[in-house]
Formats: sequence, structure tokens, C-alpha cells
Amino acid sequence: KATIDGKAIYVGGPRLLVELSAKQSSTITTAYESASNDGKTVVYVVRDKKVLGAIMLADVIRPESKEAVRSLQESGKRVAMLTGDAKGVAAWVAKELGIKEFFAEVLPEHKADVVKKLQADGSKVAMVGDGVNDAPALTQADVGIAIGAGTDVAIASAGVILASSDPRSVLSVISLSKHSYQKMKQNLWWAAGYNIVSVPLAAGILAPFGFILPMSVGAVLMSLSTVVVAANAQLLRRIDLRPEASIREVMGVK
Repeated sequence: KATIDGKAIYVGGPRLLVELSAKQSSTITTAYESASNDGKTVVYVVRDKKVLGAIMLADVIRPESKEAVRSLQESGKRVAMLTGDAKGVAAWVAKELGIKEFFAEVLPEHKADVVKKLQADGSKVAMVGDGVNDAPALTQADVGIAIGAGTDVAIASAGVILASSDPRSVLSVISLSKHSYQKMKQNLWWAAGYNIVSVPLAAGILAPFGFILPMSVGAVLMSLSTVVVAANAQLLRRIDLRPEASIREVMGVK
């Protein structure tokens, strides 16, 4: 809202027309329908409850987004789009990206409710966002993923932060998670197996048979166990987390 020559000028989306009970000409109505079908967002300029004109805005879809969505879907992930844009715009973007499920015209305070709806059937939801409006949904999701170039609020609300704005990095997060989980299991089995064997020996279980494990050797073996676990974890550094490599891995392509 601004005041020009003593009159209030409003600029906003379709909801603004409802709030102000503003009237628009048939020409602008036709332009709005055409713009929505082309994936454009319409912003109205209103004065004295009359629409003076409309501004058409459009986002450019990153070429990497299509590859990211396709790879996620082919790997068995359910992909949905959550946006505050008009249904026409959301439908156009969803069609371009190959997304079958989308939620449009969602107010910022209702985005978290949509995440709850997706979680209702027991699904684990990973939410990717970059704006202040995404913060509640990022917090509600099982895994909140913030774009590194996004707002500080979104970054503070997420559990995972992408270093780049490339949406394919979500595949890198999945790849790193899988490898980390594998290392956790390997280290757990090593530590458990080591203690199952070493603790009884240190307690003298074989003493009746003439074998006693010296304390110095036990101390060395204990240190060796820690070294093995740490060294195994360091192997995670060898993982190629470039988006292209992560997509190939998730897709099972060598």
C-alpha cells in the first residue's frame, strides 16, 4: 500500500480484490486467465476499489529441477509441490516438472498443516524450502532441508542445509545419509564383536587353560578398536557428493 497524490494505491494478488471488493474490467479478467494458464502470477494495481491494471510475473524453472524431480520419482520417492502461488501457476509448473501432486494458494501459516496432512498416513516427509514462509513447514517435517542461499530463518529452522541452490543436491543428501547409516552399522558390529571377544579374555575366561591376556595388550587392543572405528568413518570422505554422481548412485547407474 502506498499513498500517491493523496490516494491509496494497493498492489497485491487475487485475494486483494476480494478484501477491497475491487472491480476489474473484462479485459483484465481475460488477461488473468491467460496468464495463469501460462504459469504466470498476476499482481493487481488497485485505486478507489478499481483495478487500474495487472502485472504479470513468472519464475524461470531451473533446468536442474526437472532432473531432480525425475530422479527422485524413479528412485521411489513421492514428490509433491507446496506453494502460495495461484492454482493455474502451480498446475503449469507441476506439469513442466512432471509433478502429479501439488498444493497451491497455501498461506504461510498453513504450510505446516499440509506437511501434517502428508504425515498422517505414516509417511516420512522431507521438506525443501528457502524462504521465511517455509520455516514452520521445515520445522514440522521429519527432515527440513534449507537452500543455502535462502533466508536465515529458513536455515535456522532446517536440520540440513544445502551448500548450493542446485535442487539435485537433495539426491546428495540421500546418498550421504545412506552411506552414513551403513558406516554406523559397520562400526556398531565391529565394536560389539570386539567387546564380545575381548572382554571375556580380559576377565580371564581362558585362565583355566593357561591363557591370560596381559593388561598392556588389552589396553593396546582397546585403543586399536577406537582407531579402526574412526578410520572406517573417515572413509565417508571418499564419497562423491556431486549432484551428477549422487543421481547415478541413487538410480543404480554406474
